[in-house]
Amino acid sequence: MKALIVDDDRVLADVVAFALRREGFQVIQAYDGQTALACWAEDKPDLVILDVNLPKMDGFTVCQRIRKEADTPIIMLTVRGEDGDVVHGLDLGADDYITKPFSPGQLVARARAVLRRSGMPVIPSPRQVGDLALDPSRREVRIGRGQPVPLTHLEGRLLDCLIVNVGQILTYDAIIDHVWGPRGGDRDMLRQLIRRLRGKIDSGLPSSVYIKTVAGLGYGLIVEDGLS
Repeated sequence: MKALIVDDDRVLADVVAFALRREGFQVIQAYDGQTALACWAEDKPDLVILDVNLPKMDGFTVCQRIRKEADTPIIMLTVRGEDGDVVHGLDLGADDYITKPFSPGQLVARARAVLRRSGMPVIPSPRQVGDLALDPSRREVRIGRGQPVPLTHLEGRLLDCLIVNVGQILTYDAIIDHVWGPRGGDRDMLRQLIRRLRGKIDSGLPSSVYIKTVAGLGYGLIVEDGLS
């Protein structure tokens, strides 16, 4: 599943890109309208996140040109209080809009809703770091040429979170929030989940990937020899 993010605010674009990658999207980024159209034509994304105010060509024009050729789902990003922008964007064929500022979680939820309404299945993309490969759709992990090992739903979410943030130590709370949500899970549950996941990753085959514990802080997925 590919998403094209178009926003000249590179910090915001990177935050949105991170949130979508964490949910299994492949992400393409563009920072002006002309580049956005070129990326859309070349990469054929399944979803476009499109800011209204862009250099070289505004978001309305980009939306209009895409709509002349395809029904790719489009979510417009607008400044809070600019109701005219919202109406104009929807009239041009945008599927939804989000006003700034917004939370990454809100955007991901809206993106999935738009894709569901368009009839497109939202299938997470496979991920790989070093010799470890995760297939979220099958909920399986494989080390090198070894046999795929099935994961539970929580194990899959945990491994996906660690892969997206490979090389970084994530705090206990950050991992708990991703795996269980803000109202579920605790450190004891996380510790048990890490133990089970380690057991499945440690298949007896040589591997460049391991889960590191930093006492008092959290966990991270580490790839030896810089393989990522």
